[in-house]
Amino acid sequence: MQKQSANICSTMGRSEELSEFQRGTVVGCYLCKKSVREISAMLNLPRSTVSAVILKWKRGGITTALPRSGRPHKLKEEDRQVLERVALEKCLPSIKALTAEFQSASGASVSSTTVRRELHEMGFRGRVSSYGKPKGVPKVAKKQVDVSRLDLRIGRVVTVQQLPDTDGLFVEQIDVGEAFPRTVVSELSQHVPVEQMQNRMVVLLCNERPVETRGIVNQAMLMCASSQDKLEILDPPNGAIPGDRVTFQGFPGEPDKELNPKQKVWEQVQPDLRTDGQCVATYKGAAFEVAGKGVCKAQTMSDCEIK
Repeated sequence: MQKQSANICSTMGRSEELSEFQRGTVVGCYLCKKSVREISAMLNLPRSTVSAVILKWKRGGITTALPRSGRPHKLKEEDRQVLERVALEKCLPSIKALTAEFQSASGASVSSTTVRRELHEMGFRGRVSSYGKPKGVPKVAKKQVDVSRLDLRIGRVVTVQQLPDTDGLFVEQIDVGEAFPRTVVSELSQHVPVEQMQNRMVVLLCNERPVETRGIVNQAMLMCASSQDKLEILDPPNGAIPGDRVTFQGFPGEPDKELNPKQKVWEQVQPDLRTDGQCVATYKGAAFEVAGKGVCKAQTMSDCEIK
């Protein structure tokens, strides 16, 4: 794992900022009693960088970097919608003319190069003047909202520590088959003893947008069977390893790279996540399944919601 981490971190230029993911990982490792030397070696980051991230977190409880000045890397979703409408309706002669019309319609300040790249990502090809849709061409259907859009994976808890100054929060480093572990904050310490968490296999939702919890960037969510007064962590099948995908018969498709909070995918899918009468985790009756290895289950909680 350290070798893979080194390969990733070595591709960063000296002037590049650490991502929120990397900063959150540094703080998570620190809270799990790793030294600056150990974190530096594990993530292949300079000790000075590791120390600076930890110091910033101690002083302000944040890990995110301040935004840089300059043009945004890409357009906001609402601006992309305006750009698509302009491209389809105006039939302008050049990318320069389209950029000017888009800037007037949206108020965004972007270059022709950015506009061309965004249009390319939307699927526009060829001459700008040919972008208008012919009459009678049906609109592309919106992506269906079901469990296939969730990136559910098997993980293994590498380290776990109760978050300082809290009654119920754990901070865990969890291996999900990536270059280095993900930092996860969960409200489990009142339900699961810390000794039962170490090296435990778990099910994680890995494509929610990272959010800060008590100054730590939370990079995934543990899946648990839940009632008003009880929680049980879902157990993967025997033989499952970190990184294995959880799939659902009858719901094919690839998960979103990152769930868009505005689309409320999780909020629409979660009410149909339940354990059945045999404690098997399901979505609309389809089991949480790891191909060739079995299904995910709660220990004792049947007919309960999963969240």
